[in-house]
Amino acid sequence: MSIRPRKTPYANYIIIAANVLLFILSYHLYKNRITGQPEYLRPWAEILVLTPQKYHLHLWQFVSYAFLHGGFMHILGNMYFLYLFGNNVNDKLGNVGYIAFYLAGAIFSGIGHCVLSSSPVLGASGAVAAVTGAYLVLFPQTLISVIWWIFFFINTIEISALYFIAFKLIIFDNFLEPRLTNQPAAIAYTAHIAGYSFGIISITIMLATKLINSTHFDLWDMIRQWNRRRQFRDAVSSGFDPFSATSKFVKAKEVKKTPAQQKAEEESTQLRLEISNRITERNLPEAAEAFLKLMAHDSEQILPRQQLLDIANQLAGQNRHKEATQAYEQFLKHYKTYEYSEQVELMLGIIYARYLNQTEKAIKHLKEAEIKLTDTNQLRMCRDELARLRQ
Repeated sequence: MSIRPRKTPYANYIIIAANVLLFILSYHLYKNRITGQPEYLRPWAEILVLTPQKYHLHLWQFVSYAFLHGGFMHILGNMYFLYLFGNNVNDKLGNVGYIAFYLAGAIFSGIGHCVLSSSPVLGASGAVAAVTGAYLVLFPQTLISVIWWIFFFINTIEISALYFIAFKLIIFDNFLEPRLTNQPAAIAYTAHIAGYSFGIISITIMLATKLINSTHFDLWDMIRQWNRRRQFRDAVSSGFDPFSATSKFVKAKEVKKTPAQQKAEEESTQLRLEISNRITERNLPEAAEAFLKLMAHDSEQILPRQQLLDIANQLAGQNRHKEATQAYEQFLKHYKTYEYSEQVELMLGIIYARYLNQTEKAIKHLKEAEIKLTDTNQLRMCRDELARLRQ
């Protein structure tokens, strides 16, 4: 796994410990005296199994079944994947949110199983599938090391979580493998599919509605980037010049440029390339200098969102306040839908108030930030600054 949780995932450890403890208390391999068939649970634990039949179904079973297991390999496999994927999901959702999500995953996978099957079911695999589906959405670009072997040759390969979970764990394990095996396995595929569906859909909705913060690496942002690229391609194919804020949709062949215009365009392109190269090298001071040259040469040029934000932050960090406000203002003008725009508004308000003595602009941006800010410390800072300016 290429990422680690920032905080100790206590909730995931508690859930794993609860599963192991209940397994120890409930597991007992013996033969049924009446049927002669092997049984895996002590008699008192039978009532905790999720049994879809009408007269045996109880509401608590939609949670209790997810803490029972039918053997050592059963619990070992489930707890391994819960540990593998659950720690980072726990870190993202927080301890309370993660426990609620895990239990909801167990409930929804149990409901899915009851709708599509009449067989009794036990095990954490449905809830683990929900957690794995959440990981797919939150961390699709992380790398997972997979062991492979051919005869005596053993090696590892790194596969992105998106492909490993989507194609191996979901499609192959639940749709292809059952059709390839001759004997039906005692595996609750319906619970798995319901769990994966719940995890993927619920976390995507949370990201889309901003109940949890999106990043530049989650599946929701990947979808939005794909959509932006699609819109960009459509615009360019219609003759739109993406590097000019005043450009119009005109056919490229209809525009005739003078030698001076061509030279100016080449200079702008060179400066944009230099900015991109310096940012790739993480040489932000030189990237900021190239940006200021670009603005002096053609103030209508627009940089990609993250590049412009990095440069604005760099200028602010260098105490070049006037230039920083120019970059931040351009950012807000062209990237109004940025998910953390309130933090840019706060930064602009602070700079205008404390360093440039432009009270009206400071109040305007601080008011915008106050409406959207959710971080308690940032909101307090914003209100304190507004109160000081209004005195």
